[in-house]
Amino acid sequence: MKSLIAPTASTFFFFSLFLLSIFTSNLPSAAADVVTDRDGKALMNGGTYHILPLFGVRDGGLELAATGNETCPLTVVQSRTSQIFRGLPVRISSPFRIGYINEGLILNLAFASSPSCAPTPPEWTVVKDLPEGQAVKLPGYRSTVRGWFKIEKSSLEYLYKVVFCARTGGTCGEVGISVDDEGMSRLVVTEEEDEGIIVEFMKATSVSV
Repeated sequence: MKSLIAPTASTFFFFSLFLLSIFTSNLPSAAADVVTDRDGKALMNGGTYHILPLFGVRDGGLELAATGNETCPLTVVQSRTSQIFRGLPVRISSPFRIGYINEGLILNLAFASSPSCAPTPPEWTVVKDLPEGQAVKLPGYRSTVRGWFKIEKSSLEYLYKVVFCARTGGTCGEVGISVDDEGMSRLVVTEEEDEGIIVEFMKATSVSV
């Protein structure tokens, strides 16, 4: 019978370094700036905000709609109501135990509330192989792409873009808008650079309009 070799202190040391490298590879750099809302305040980890796309003079914030064969609103769209409609509040959170949201940080995005027919938690996911490409939806589709969202600085000062990165392959794409035949502005992940929407964040309150 072969004897087992006891792990040495150096083995534990290098294994610890390996685990540390995995963890820190998904953290933003020390030079990453804190994401701020339209009032100049830092976004809080786990806070709720209205995400306001600066796209079209008549469109408002983000909400849910039933598209295609959906019997429940699962598709994230930009509201056609009016520009003054702020949309549904979105909870922006990171699995890392930090107080504020930095640019490039791994994020979960989820609506603070959703219709009773929708799955909970109402987290944003990305679904592939759809006519509009890769669409941003709530959970419920089989062809969901595993990954995470990030907030990155745009070319305009104090404004941002939302990015989705697939876990497999490490490819990232900007979240943009695709207008369907019915005039619905659906959120999609685009592979084209600088084709994503520019957004700002507004702290959510008890008033939603």
